[in-house]
Amino acid sequence: MTVGVAILNLSGEIISLKSCKEVSRAEIIKHIISFGKTVLVAADVHQPPKMVKKMAATLNSKIYVPYRDLAVHTKNEMVDAYLHQQDYPNLTRRSRDFEPVLVPKNAHERDALAAAIQAYKKYQKKLDHIERRALDLEIPLDMVDNVKIMVINEVPITKALNAILEKIKQKHTPVNNDKTSNDTFNENLKEISPTPLLEKGSEIHGLKNKLKSQQKQIKNLQMKNSIMGNKIQKYQDEIFQLEQKIQRLQYEYSQNILHQKEITTKNAIIRGLQEKYNYEKGLRRELEDQLKSIKRIRAMEISREASPVKIIKSFSKDAIREAVGYWNIKNGDVVLLKSSEGGGSQTASLLVDMGVKAVLTPDKMSHPAKDEFEKNMVPIIELDRVELEMADDFAVIRSRDLEREIAQWKQKYDERKKKEDQNKLLKIMDDYRAQRKRSTNNF
Repeated sequence: MTVGVAILNLSGEIISLKSCKEVSRAEIIKHIISFGKTVLVAADVHQPPKMVKKMAATLNSKIYVPYRDLAVHTKNEMVDAYLHQQDYPNLTRRSRDFEPVLVPKNAHERDALAAAIQAYKKYQKKLDHIERRALDLEIPLDMVDNVKIMVINEVPITKALNAILEKIKQKHTPVNNDKTSNDTFNENLKEISPTPLLEKGSEIHGLKNKLKSQQKQIKNLQMKNSIMGNKIQKYQDEIFQLEQKIQRLQYEYSQNILHQKEITTKNAIIRGLQEKYNYEKGLRRELEDQLKSIKRIRAMEISREASPVKIIKSFSKDAIREAVGYWNIKNGDVVLLKSSEGGGSQTASLLVDMGVKAVLTPDKMSHPAKDEFEKNMVPIIELDRVELEMADDFAVIRSRDLEREIAQWKQKYDERKKKEDQNKLLKIMDDYRAQRKRSTNNF
């Protein structure tokens, strides 16, 4: 497996980002603890893997998981936005010790960084609040992280700060192991005091110093209170301005949505009208071309020098119906079958019923279709016997050539028919003679 590891410090700075292939859990833990104590282990899925749980137990750390698995686009947006904040504006108390900002080199590092960022953002407000409180309380920087660790481990902020302040106080308070000697010294001091009046004067002087100290402390607190009041007012003004900005943006956003909806609706209407216009335009062009072709055919029919040939794409019922609709095939027309394959007697009967004058074909026709045409005296002319002139999407044949081919077809048909009739007659005579011969022999 390839494992991605991203490490953030408690100020949100990326201090390590790497991925390893086929690495042991011990090596990963060694890498992590080389940067310090682990406070939180984060995963990018709601159900953390067993390896993550074991590592958190080994590191004695809490586990943070999102309320649902992070999607890929969410991870990308989160990481890009976080890396875009190069200056970390909320971390004014920390120096940038880890520049330049690390950037994920693959999906494993991106997933790990997204998990760490998600966990940090969970606690970011509290951590920023701790830094502000620590600044006011003059807590050393090296002890602020201790407060953060306690808060992440669910200790209240105030309690954590008080615990750190108590440690600082104990650190700076001198330890007196010779209490008995001090008591004896004080008793001896009382005995050698010359008069109670001096004792009273010394007490008054001490109280005055204490009063001055308390007044100074009150003044400092008042000053801090004034500063905090100004900050509160400043924050309230910022909040008001942000609320105004949010309202303005919401209004602009709603207006923009309405505008976009209106534009989308109008674009849909325009698109529909454009499609309808293109369809009507194409239909009109097709009808105009058809009309021109029909006019040219009609002119040729009137001149009688040439005969138009109406083209049928294939020898099928659908193709014939399409040609009838386009060319207005009628009685006395000459048609050209671009291919005569697939047509039978029923297909041929469609053209016979229309009363076509002749059928031109470039290949051999099936016997049922050929018999249907011959039975109804519709000449079938082979295409290579005549010379066609193509005019746009229809053909033209010279009228004298057409009449010649039709006459030759009829002549051949009559001769074949006559020969067939003779053969039938001879067969009848042969049958009759054979029958008479059998009758004579039997007699």
